[in-house]
Amino acid sequence: MNAAAVVFLSLWSRGKVPAPLNYSSGVPAVLACIQLAGIRHIITSRVFLERAHIDAKALTDTGVTLLYMEELRGQISKLRSLWTLVTTTYCPRLILDVVQAAEDTAMILFTSGSEGVPKGVMLTHANLLSNIHQMLVVNDFQDTDRLFNCLPIFHSFSLTVGTLLPMVHGIFTYLYPSPIHYRVIPALFYDKNCTILLGTNTFLNGYARRAHPYDFRSLRYLFAGAEKVQDTTADLWARRFGVRILQAYGTTECSPAIAANTPLAPKHGSVGRFLPGMEYRLEPVEGIEDAGRLFVRGPNVMKGYLNKDANDAFKALNGWYDTGDIVNVDAHGFIEIKGRMKRFAKISGEMVSLTAIEEALAGGFPQYGSHFQIAVLTKPDPEKGEALVAVTNESRLKIEELHPILQNKGLSNLSTPGELKVLPEIPKLGTGKTDYRKLQDAVNDNKPATH
Repeated sequence: MNAAAVVFLSLWSRGKVPAPLNYSSGVPAVLACIQLAGIRHIITSRVFLERAHIDAKALTDTGVTLLYMEELRGQISKLRSLWTLVTTTYCPRLILDVVQAAEDTAMILFTSGSEGVPKGVMLTHANLLSNIHQMLVVNDFQDTDRLFNCLPIFHSFSLTVGTLLPMVHGIFTYLYPSPIHYRVIPALFYDKNCTILLGTNTFLNGYARRAHPYDFRSLRYLFAGAEKVQDTTADLWARRFGVRILQAYGTTECSPAIAANTPLAPKHGSVGRFLPGMEYRLEPVEGIEDAGRLFVRGPNVMKGYLNKDANDAFKALNGWYDTGDIVNVDAHGFIEIKGRMKRFAKISGEMVSLTAIEEALAGGFPQYGSHFQIAVLTKPDPEKGEALVAVTNESRLKIEELHPILQNKGLSNLSTPGELKVLPEIPKLGTGKTDYRKLQDAVNDNKPATH
């Protein structure tokens, strides 16, 4: 992880554009990203490839050259290391081969691909620096803070907030390579006496189950992104560690932060208020009366996509970005995410939020333990238009248990899935979000496992 940050700075000094690859998405998705971005060289590590179980031959067969950090490090002499140390400390401009403009592309990130093929997002230096300063304006980060970042660096939340922000502001940062080491991370957080932690709902649940209540004694800020924080997770951290989870909201296309809760102005159940410099508008969606489709504009919104069709659609909006999220903004400016447009189903003429159903069911079965997971998909229905299918990793769950939970949460009868399937596990992305594309494929391949 430390090497990754150094590589980014080195590439920028040479006028190159880094494009971190999401290795957790599988070889086919990685190869698609390589082709999309025209990547010719991949800087990696032999140890990393071995531990991540990545087939190097599948990459080199595309014509890509692999550069291994272990070998590159051995080619740097002690004299060159000393020269670089002196120049970066006292005259960093001496090592800049190319002086880049604010609107030059600084980074190419790839969307998660949880609902389709990943898109290549071009972020400029101005985009990244703007988003960093937007976050600094609303949060009182101090020189004495110590940030612990264990999220994958190919994710924009980890890259901008967890890596670049502390480098720009001069905050001590501890980078850890994997967020799923649930026993190790709380102990390291305690040992390094850190004060800021980044996470997602999935990972925070894992840490809370394994950690000693004193492990997070020094924690000041706990930011959560990527997926909605469940009430059970928020309650667990509040009761066990005395910590409020600050839910933030963003997209890769916005560098990523769009809104965030802060200690000064938090609201449970919301993702906070829009960051300074952000404009927004809500467009009506048929069948949804209390929310609209969110469009945003600001200095942190991307330069564009590598994908031609997606980029043409973005350029046609004249600076506005269509988030694809259905949100409500209250009178005080707090944002409540109702779900993605793609995560709504039209059943018997009514719009039903799959996200709301998942949230209601996620905390409704404590008897099945903390490992219980459930997701909701749709399938065509000749009578109603669409039908709901619940997918769980709990073989003891029965379909008749779903309706009472949803009814108690105030959801209509249309929100009750008519089918329940069981899988060994719910597929996840590297960020902890449900991979709905893989989940749909797994459900299709697992037709007999139905209650």
